[in-house]
Amino acid sequence: MATGYGQKCPVARALDVIGEKWSLLILRDLFRKGPLRFQDLEQGLAGIAPNTLSARLKALESQGVVATRLYESHPPRYEYFLTEKGKALGPVLKALRSWGESYG
Repeated sequence: MATGYGQKCPVARALDVIGEKWSLLILRDLFRKGPLRFQDLEQGLAGIAPNTLSARLKALESQGVVATRLYESHPPRYEYFLTEKGKALGPVLKALRSWGESYG
């Protein structure tokens, strides 16, 4: 879940929400591809363990950045999508992409 810096600094508070390994890449894929199923996210993130992906999705959902909706009821299966709070991270991801292109 959140890294828990316990600081009032806005950067530290943002990292509490999105600072764990894989979180930004999950958000990247949801921005680029739209709503995705667990399996689709897992395929797009080579090297992520299923339990890690599940934990990151639950953490992002608990922070209100990602939400789920049922796409199949038997058995119940969900797809993940960005909330308005999650979509507000778009400029952050674009800035990171630009920085990575220039300096990465």
